[in-house]
Amino acid sequence: MIENVQELGVIKISDEVVATAAGIAAMQVAGVHGLHGSVREGLAELLGKKSATRGILVQMGEDSVSLTLGIEVEFGVRIPEIAWKVQQNVKRRVEEMTGLQVRQVSVNVQSVAIPKPRKDGAE
Repeated sequence: MIENVQELGVIKISDEVVATAAGIAAMQVAGVHGLHGSVREGLAELLGKKSATRGILVQMGEDSVSLTLGIEVEFGVRIPEIAWKVQQNVKRRVEEMTGLQVRQVSVNVQSVAIPKPRKDGAE
């Protein structure tokens, strides 16, 4: 959690808020199928505890943040291009929302979404 003391009081931004903003920004990039978290996060989802922060690690500094995201991409996309777009969008959106400087956005492409076969037999 980061704290910023202002004239009128303290402003606190939790890691979860930063992670949520990063997750939404990543999902806005065409070609990203989903966030890909740990096994523990997957088990929590099975138990009905959905999280917009799945697959996102936040490391806070005094006035900056570093992020690591695990994503699943759609089959057929250019992975380096999608990862770069995720980095750019996450950096821009987190900085806009929080006022924090984003020092680093690491993207781990952990899986590819397998396309479902069409029912009419066409590819």
